[in-house]
Amino acid sequence: MGREAAEGRARTAETRATGAQAGPERAGNRAADGAGSTAAGAAGKSAEDSVDRHIARWAGKVPFDVPTEAVITRIQLLAKHVSHGKERALAETGLQAFEFETMHRLASRGAPWRAPSAELAAELLLSPAGMTGRLDTLEKSGLVRRLRAAADRRRVDVELTADGHRRWTEAMRWRGIAEAEMIEPLDDAERAALAALLKRMLLSVETR
Repeated sequence: MGREAAEGRARTAETRATGAQAGPERAGNRAADGAGSTAAGAAGKSAEDSVDRHIARWAGKVPFDVPTEAVITRIQLLAKHVSHGKERALAETGLQAFEFETMHRLASRGAPWRAPSAELAAELLLSPAGMTGRLDTLEKSGLVRRLRAAADRRRVDVELTADGHRRWTEAMRWRGIAEAEMIEPLDDAERAALAALLKRMLLSVETR
C-alpha cells in the first residue's frame, strides 16, 4: 500500500471521528453517509472472510464451539495485522524495534523526555551491560543523549534529543494511520460497542 493511500484512509477516519463537530449544513450529508455505512455493514456481514473458510474446513473434523472459534481466531488475526502496522511504521521511519521501544519509554515521561538509565533498563528488562550497548547505538544515531544527574553525579540520565523525539513522533503517526485503517469500517456507535465488549473480555481474564 502506498504512502498516499494510507494517509488518505487515515484522513477519512479522522474526518469521521470529528464529524460530530460539523455545522448543521452537513447534517444531510452525514445522514447519507450513515445509510451508506449501513449498506456496507450489511454487505460485510454476508461476505466470507478467512475465518469463515477456516471454520468450514474444520467443521466435523475437530470438536469446537463455532462462535468461540470465530471470535478468538479473528482476534488473533487482527492482532497480527496490528503487528504488521507497527512494522510498517518502523519501516517508514527507518527505526529498529529496540530503538523505538527505548524512545517510547522516554517519550512517555513527557518533556524533557528523560529517565534514569537504571530505571529504563528495568522497564526494558535489560542488564546494565545490555542497556549500555543499546544506549551506545542510540547515542551514535543522535536519538538520545546521556547526562550526569545534577543531584547525584553517579546517576546517568537518558534524554531524547529533538531528532529522536521527531523520529518517534513520526513512527507514532504511521502507527495511527495503520490503526485508523483497521477500524475505519466501523461507525462511532460500533466502535464504542466493540470497545465495551473487548473490555468485558479483558477484565474477565485480568481479574481471575
